Amino acid sequence: MTTTPFMTLERVSWQLPDGRLLFSDLDETFDARRTGLVGRNGVGKSVLARLLAGRLAPARGRCLRSGPVAWLPQQIDVAPGASVADLAGLGDALAALQRIEQGSSDVADFEALGERWQLREHLQAELERMQLHGVSAAMPACRLSGGQRMRVALAGAFLSDADFLVLDEPSNHLDAAGRQLLREQLRRWPRGLLVVSHDRELLGDMQRIVELSALGLRSHGGNYDFYAARSSEERRLAADTLQQRRHERRQGERALREQQEQRERRATRGDRQAAHANQAPILLGRQKQRAQASAGKAQLQQQQQRARLDEQVRQAAAQVDAAAPVVLLPAVDAGPAPARVAVLQDVVLPFVDGPLARIDLLLGRGERLALTGRNGSGKSVLLQVLAGRLPARGGRVQVNAPHAWLDQHLSLPLPQATALEQLRHAGPSTGEAELRTRLALLGLDAGHAGQPLAALSGGERMKLALACALYVQPPAQLLLLDEPANHLDLEAMQALEAMLRQWPGTLLVAAHDEAFLHGIGITGRLHAGAGGWCRLPP
Repeated sequence: MTTTPFMTLERVSWQLPDGRLLFSDLDETFDARRTGLVGRNGVGKSVLARLLAGRLAPARGRCLRSGPVAWLPQQIDVAPGASVADLAGLGDALAALQRIEQGSSDVADFEALGERWQLREHLQAELERMQLHGVSAAMPACRLSGGQRMRVALAGAFLSDADFLVLDEPSNHLDAAGRQLLREQLRRWPRGLLVVSHDRELLGDMQRIVELSALGLRSHGGNYDFYAARSSEERRLAADTLQQRRHERRQGERALREQQEQRERRATRGDRQAAHANQAPILLGRQKQRAQASAGKAQLQQQQQRARLDEQVRQAAAQVDAAAPVVLLPAVDAGPAPARVAVLQDVVLPFVDGPLARIDLLLGRGERLALTGRNGSGKSVLLQVLAGRLPARGGRVQVNAPHAWLDQHLSLPLPQATALEQLRHAGPSTGEAELRTRLALLGLDAGHAGQPLAALSGGERMKLALACALYVQPPAQLLLLDEPANHLDLEAMQALEAMLRQWPGTLLVAAHDEAFLHGIGITGRLHAGAGGWCRLPP
C-alpha cells in the first residue's frame, strides 16, 4: 500500500463484440479524493470500473495502478458452498490462520495471512459495525439476502489492504440504515475511492464527480450538487454556442449567395458590353480569360469560407452530448377513482412474522405513500398482496380500482418476448407506430424494440417495465412500485420523478432513496417498524 494511491487511464479504448467502440482514447487520473462516476445507462460505466480494477484489459491503451484494487460489482453472486468469509474475500486468509493455529508451518499459509493476526476478530467487528448481527464468518453465504450480501462484501473490502476501492452501485440493494452505514464507512475510508452510482445522497459525499458520456470523460470538482449545477450550465452554453454557429453559417451562406449573384450580374453586363464594343478579338479573349480567372478565384474563396463555417458548426456540435433525453409520456387519464381505492382489514401477510405480519390499511383516492423500513420487513410482500400476486393468510383484501405492479426483479408477463411485444401486451389496442414512439422516447430505438429481455441492460429493462406499468390498459388508477429507481441512471430517474409528480392516481412505492421520494412528492409514509405498520408524515 502506498501513501499516494492512484489509477490512471492512458488513451484507453474498449471494443464491443460487434466491433464498435464503446469509448475511446480516455485519459484520466483518479487520486485519493472520493470520486463518483456518473453517466447514462449503456455508456460503459461498469466496463470502465472493471478496466480500472484490472478485471478487464483495454482494447487499446493501458491502465496504471499504484497498488491493489478491491472491486465490488453491482450484483454480488454467491458460489455454491461459499461461506460469509469467502463472500468477504477473506476465506483463504482465515483458513490459513486456522491451519497456523493448528500447527502449520507452511510458508504459503504465512504469506496468505501476512500480518493480519487479528483478522477473525476484525471481520466479526466489521460485520457488527455493518449491523449484521448474528452473522458469522463460517455461516453459509446462501442464507443472506441481497442487501446482506452487499454488506458482507463491503465489510471485506473495508478490511482489505487495497490502495483503491472501486464500487459499482453499492447502495442498490441496501435499505435506509444500510445506505447510511455505507456512507459513514466510505467517509472513514482512508485511501482511494471510486463509486459508480446514481444515488444522489451518496454522490453528495464525494469530493469529485467524473462523468462518462459520448464525449469522453469530464471531471468536475466538488460533490453532486456542484456537478449538477455546473454540467447543466455547460450543456446550456454548449447548446447556445451551437445555435449561434448555425446562425452564423446561415448568415454567411446568405452573404455568399448575394456575392455570387452580384458577380453573375456583372458578368452578364460585361458580356453585353463586349458584344457591342468595337474591339479586336484578341483583346476580347484576354478580357474573358481574366473574368474566368476572377470567377474561379472567387469560387475557391467561397468554398473555403463555407468549409470554415461548416467546421465551426462541427466543433460546436462536438461539445454537445447528443444523447436524447428520456421521456415518459403522461399516462391516459382513467377518470375519477373511487374514494376508497384499496382496503386491507385484519390482513395477515404471508412470509412475515411478528407484529409486521398484521396490517389494516385504507388507501384513499390521490394518496401518495412511501413504503419504508428495513430490508425483509415485508414491504414487497404487502405490494404483492395488493397486486393480487400473493394471497393473504387471513383478513379481507379489497382493491377497487385498476392497478399496475412493478417488482424489484422487473418481472414481465412474457419473459421470452421482445420489447415491442411486451409493450403491445400491456396496451393491445395501441397502434404499432405509437408503441415504437413510446419505446424511442425511453431511449429504446428500433434496434432495441426487436430484442428479447435477455439482451437488454438492467436500465433498459427497467424502462421497459415502467412503460408496461404506466401504459397498461385499462389505465391504472393505483400504481404499486417496488424500488423503481434501482436500475435507472440519473436522467431516467429525473424523467420518472417528473412523470410521477403528474400522476393523477394513487401511488404506493417502496424505496430507500430519499431524494427520489422527495422528487415524486409523497404525501405520507407507511413505515414498517419494530412495533408494526404505522403512518408517518412525509
